Amino acid sequence: MEEINRNEQEIQNRATVNALYKSLEAGDTKMISRLLAPDLEWWFHGPQNCHHMMRMLTGEAPHTEFIFEPRSVTTIDDQIVIVEGYEGANVYWVHVWALKDGLITRFREYFNTWLTVKELRVRPVGWPLNWTGKESRSTVWRSQPRDLFRRSLPGLMLAI
Repeated sequence: MEEINRNEQEIQNRATVNALYKSLEAGDTKMISRLLAPDLEWWFHGPQNCHHMMRMLTGEAPHTEFIFEPRSVTTIDDQIVIVEGYEGANVYWVHVWALKDGLITRFREYFNTWLTVKELRVRPVGWPLNWTGKESRSTVWRSQPRDLFRRSLPGLMLAI
């Protein structure tokens, strides 16, 4: 039963994030504000002139300033949705959205940055403090920008 609820939550979260991108494309600010928590936590990594998403979310820029066209949308557990896009040879972006109760509560934006997402697990009780076995972490997602494979971009790891 829990697995069914988790799958339903993943489907709902994916639909919420897809609705956000459609609302951005249409310039539907009312729908955008319904999808985001009022205290949205935001973090950005990339060139300073590439704060496109936050400028659009805050209304500082028109919805036509940058068109985010998702190339892949992946759910990680029942709280995280990762969206990846690339626009030609010079632009690659990854958005990591965290959702709670149907609202987007956290947003991480990586612009022209390779990203690896790892799930970290708590050290089991009684195991040594310096335990760092493979069981303690696993890669759950990795950047796959098909047309940027020859570019050298900074890489980051996001622990969830």
